[in-house]
Amino acid sequence: MSDTKYLYDMSEGDATMRTVLGGKGANLAEMKRLGIPVPDGFTVSTAACVATMEAHGEWPEGLWDDVQTALARLEERTGRTLGGAEKPLLLSVRSGAVFSMPGMMDTILNLGVSDETVEVLGAEADNPRFAWDSYRRFVQMYGEVVEGVPPHLFEDELTALKADRGVSQDTELSTEDLKALVATFKDVARRELGRDLPSDPREQLRRAIDAVFRSWDTPRARVYRKANDIPDDLGTAVNVMQMVFGNRGETSATGVCFTRNPSTGVHELYGEFLVNAQGEDVVAGIRTPRPLAEMQEVLPEAYEQLLATMRDLEAHYKDMQDIEFTVEEGTLYLLQTRSGKRTAAAALKVARDMVEEGVLTREEALQRVAPSQLDQLLHPAIDPDHGKTPVTKGLPASPGAAVGALVFDADTAAERGHAGEPVVLVRYETTPDDIHGVIGSQGVLTAHGGMTSHAAVVARGMGKPCVAGAQGIRISTSEKTLTVGDRVFNEGDVITLDGSTGDVYGEALELVPPQINEDFSAIVGWADEVRRLGVRANADTYEDATKARELGAEGIGLCRTEHMFMAADRLPAVRDMILAETAEDRAEALERILPMQQQDFEGIFTAMKGLPVTVRLLDPPLHEFLPDLVEQSLLVQRLELTGGDADEIAAARQLLGQVKRLHEQNPMLGTRGCRLAMLYPEIPEMQTRAIIRAALAVREREGETAGVEIMIPLVAYSSELKAQREIVERAVAEELEATGEQLDVTVGTMIELPRAAIVADQIAEHADFFSFGTNDLTQTGIGISRDDAEGGFLSAYVADEVIPKNPFESIDRDGVGGLVRLGAEGGRRTKPELKLGVCGEHGGDPASIAFFEELGLTYVSCSPFRVPIARFAAARAVLDAKK
Repeated sequence: MSDTKYLYDMSEGDATMRTVLGGKGANLAEMKRLGIPVPDGFTVSTAACVATMEAHGEWPEGLWDDVQTALARLEERTGRTLGGAEKPLLLSVRSGAVFSMPGMMDTILNLGVSDETVEVLGAEADNPRFAWDSYRRFVQMYGEVVEGVPPHLFEDELTALKADRGVSQDTELSTEDLKALVATFKDVARRELGRDLPSDPREQLRRAIDAVFRSWDTPRARVYRKANDIPDDLGTAVNVMQMVFGNRGETSATGVCFTRNPSTGVHELYGEFLVNAQGEDVVAGIRTPRPLAEMQEVLPEAYEQLLATMRDLEAHYKDMQDIEFTVEEGTLYLLQTRSGKRTAAAALKVARDMVEEGVLTREEALQRVAPSQLDQLLHPAIDPDHGKTPVTKGLPASPGAAVGALVFDADTAAERGHAGEPVVLVRYETTPDDIHGVIGSQGVLTAHGGMTSHAAVVARGMGKPCVAGAQGIRISTSEKTLTVGDRVFNEGDVITLDGSTGDVYGEALELVPPQINEDFSAIVGWADEVRRLGVRANADTYEDATKARELGAEGIGLCRTEHMFMAADRLPAVRDMILAETAEDRAEALERILPMQQQDFEGIFTAMKGLPVTVRLLDPPLHEFLPDLVEQSLLVQRLELTGGDADEIAAARQLLGQVKRLHEQNPMLGTRGCRLAMLYPEIPEMQTRAIIRAALAVREREGETAGVEIMIPLVAYSSELKAQREIVERAVAEELEATGEQLDVTVGTMIELPRAAIVADQIAEHADFFSFGTNDLTQTGIGISRDDAEGGFLSAYVADEVIPKNPFESIDRDGVGGLVRLGAEGGRRTKPELKLGVCGEHGGDPASIAFFEELGLTYVSCSPFRVPIARFAAARAVLDAKK
């Protein structure tokens, strides 16, 4: 027999035992310890639920004996007997997970009422109607929750009876009506199950506890846990308590209240109640509840006691409380207290107010707010009261909401967007060539791609909403139509995207603006006092850098220079550089590009003056700058078939030959990064000169400039970094010598390949800093293509729990995280003070940030709009580590 203790009387517990007793059981025990009136009872522990799940539904040995022994103790304390002919004991059987999961699991009330006890119960209360009302409720709830009778079968009979009696409320049914309803409900269950419901209350109790165990694994509970990052292996406790009755007449009631307004956070009375009702009446919306303030008129003594208890509980728990209560014939009982669910705006206000009230320290207040709540406040959102139905749904790839006219190509999006027209860019999937269209759009909708696809990453970086991978849509770029089911949208039709949920609406919905207020600023400011990790931004333009600084970035951790080449006026020069047949032709093209690069860098360095900027040298696969091989082949074929101009055909053929020559089967693992620079050292030399000239120009104009950090991408061998560093340092020296200026410049590399992580000690010999490119490190470390995996097997892997999370959203701690750990340790073994950053998307993910804090990295870098979240998450990582 196991030594594990599976059952606790309420007097044995307290608030520290939530992992054993669940949140509800621990708080009930705590309230009892504080002298707050709660119904007596006992708790079957979470360990019992886990053991039952592991045994495929078989209870652990001795559990049922423990339940019967605890029941006997409860009967002795209350002077009542379950199923007794005199003074019968009725029970509630309620779930109680470790983390609050409102409404996700099951409850059974009024267990113990039966043909044998209902008359005694009615006579004792001098209220037969109350007894029969409790009986019909029990049959309905037990039949549905424990035996699986479809709930609509009971509701249909109840509705028919009310219609027959000409009444609208359950409370208007007579005692005789309720007697008839009990019989009807029993017949419904008999027809559905092929047998009678069990009548032995002890058998009912066992089956009810078992039903609560099973409810831990219902689809809705699993979905809720996944959405809220609650582990599946915690199990639920079961709280068995003496029933108290809010449906015992006009001096009885039931209700729910919050110690502060959960929508706004304002410290005010907030709640509802119903006279002569049980708890599900308030929750289910069957009757319209009354504002809590009106309870003062109806039940003044219980009301005053409730207010005092609300104040005491909030002071005790140092958090806003969500309280369920029952008043039985004037006596108040609390059935539950827990930290109240609240909106993001309310969470910030409550935390800040409680610090000002002296209830919380700043560090405690930071732990009352979830990083995801800050994310909600950084983006425009759809008015929650819109009441509209989405036409389709995709992946919520970038939060916020966008309303705009449909456009189907990037040029149109850029043209209309820059003209001030709100547009939504719809593409099968975006490419780097679409960047100008993304910039000009309010939001992006794609039929393909995942949470970290190109569209998603770019949109998040710009703070633009994106719904990706909406597989139910059909796009015709030639007809400029979007088809969803039978509905066809034309270019110019207005739609609304909700990037926080993935919903797409076929009309314009009203938006509410971001809620960056004083509460937001104060909370994130407190986080800065606590965090150790630096927080930088990934930014490639003056606008992005300015926004990043406004949101608290301490520099730029990744400036991707290839994004600067995508503009229509620059792409020809870049293509000329790539396709150049001679060194002279390549030098001429680079000479045209250099001032363009310098102009971009001047803008970024101006926005970030006084702060470090890490510039990554050119790192795209070559095909991103070249015509598509298939499209170019078709162009040549079309010109030949139509008898086009001979010079035009010759030029098209020449370009096709060059594209074929440079075509790669797997360009993401081909000639890119430092490999391109090793073949064409003129490229890193030109970029370095542009960087240095820009930094010096900004210093001359502004009086100070940004700290220059040059990053060599895609290094696998220390010899690559050594060679590239020599090119960079030579160009820096020549530029400074020519101007007579001095400038501190550091040179480092991005660790984004497994080999680089493994031999980091060798690579560090030539590096001033490492920046972990966790996006590519995830692809190369796990061996998966991001876009292909997210559009294919990866979502199924997460759904089927093969893996806990998408590794592109939150770092794979054991695998990719192990490579980061290896790289960090190897680098610092060679250079103990080596600066270590992260510039992948994981730099803005709170769970990943906690891991990077554990590793002792120097900073994280993320998209500008995630900077406040990263600042906050870095502080939470420090505080959580202390716990």
